[in-house]
Amino acid sequence: MNALLLKWNQVSLVQRIFIGIIAGIVLALAIPNATGIAIFGSLFVSALKAVAPVLVLLLVMTAISQHKKGRQTNMKSILALYGISTFLAGLLAVIASFVFPVTLSLVTGANDLTPPDGIVEVLKTLLFNVVDNPVSALMNANYIGILTWAIVLGMALKNANDSTKNLLTNFSDAVSQIVKWVISLAPLGIMGLVFDSITANGLSSLQDYGKLLLVLIGCMLLMALVVNPLIVYLNIRRNPYPLVLHCLKESGITAFFTRSSAANIPVNMSLCEEMKLDKDTYSVSIPLGATINMAGAAVTIAVLTLAAVHTVGIEVDFGTALILSILSAVAAAGASGVAGGSLLLIPLACSIFGIPNDIAIQVVGVGFIIGVLQDSCETALNSSSDLLFTATAEYAKKRKEGKKIEILTRKSA
Repeated sequence: MNALLLKWNQVSLVQRIFIGIIAGIVLALAIPNATGIAIFGSLFVSALKAVAPVLVLLLVMTAISQHKKGRQTNMKSILALYGISTFLAGLLAVIASFVFPVTLSLVTGANDLTPPDGIVEVLKTLLFNVVDNPVSALMNANYIGILTWAIVLGMALKNANDSTKNLLTNFSDAVSQIVKWVISLAPLGIMGLVFDSITANGLSSLQDYGKLLLVLIGCMLLMALVVNPLIVYLNIRRNPYPLVLHCLKESGITAFFTRSSAANIPVNMSLCEEMKLDKDTYSVSIPLGATINMAGAAVTIAVLTLAAVHTVGIEVDFGTALILSILSAVAAAGASGVAGGSLLLIPLACSIFGIPNDIAIQVVGVGFIIGVLQDSCETALNSSSDLLFTATAEYAKKRKEGKKIEILTRKSA
């Protein structure tokens, strides 16, 4: 038994995850009534979500408290990359929606949702999340609030004695170890998630919305495989695809099945450590990216909004389309602060075209129908980009300093 476990652990995590995916599909087709299998997926996601807030608080607080004057981080570059990518995602989605216009068969069933009234409300929600009670922030996984308290406490502890800082480091290392234990259970968890997805939703409900899904997923694939690699190339001036594909494979696959950027924070943290990136930087950039780096959300907002526009027959000029690109990027960055995420920001975007709220809410309902694939692809793009741009900023800095860039993956680390 021990020999079998040893061989299993020697197999790469991605290969083990693929085994879990295949097992989930086979079990869903063979014994669809064995609903107990789905509990493995729920337990896995719940475990990740439980440990992620504590991990973020301790890692960020420890990194800032031990930061020494003169030690440079890449946060400015990373924030710029996050912003550029999210805006380009919104712009790409707008262009694609004009080239491949989609109309919708509107549905009902989403009338009990309460979207934000405007961009001011989105920003207001974010500001209140900043000053949230720390215990409440941890309990509700409010990462804006967690980051704020971690930064403030870290700065306050800069002058603490070494024993206090060592205690923080020990706690941070302990939680990191717990995260590694949870991640090792990913194949079992993803088996449960795949089983649950197939037995609960199937693919028949997506057939009527195939064209809309093609536009959405096509835009996200273009972002992941064309636009993001171009951004990376302009920064590191070398073939970006080894890094891009590594991030998609190691981070994107897990995020696709967990459908939660927050749940994928520990995965990205672990990958940053394996790639030997600067801990002072990634301990802040990864959790921050999970809240503001939302290229996938920008695509969703723009595509579904313009689908509503085409459905009701509204003519859109270039200026309004450009405003939608900017609004999609800003709203996407605030999606994590709004209950329901990117879908509930669609009525906000629809409002600039004068589309009534009852129609906009029906579009949100369409979003929930296709959410099986849309949300998975959106999260995979968002979360893998957090890792990608954190690494890109560090490699770009090395290039400017004339140092050799070595992209470390699991095989080379």
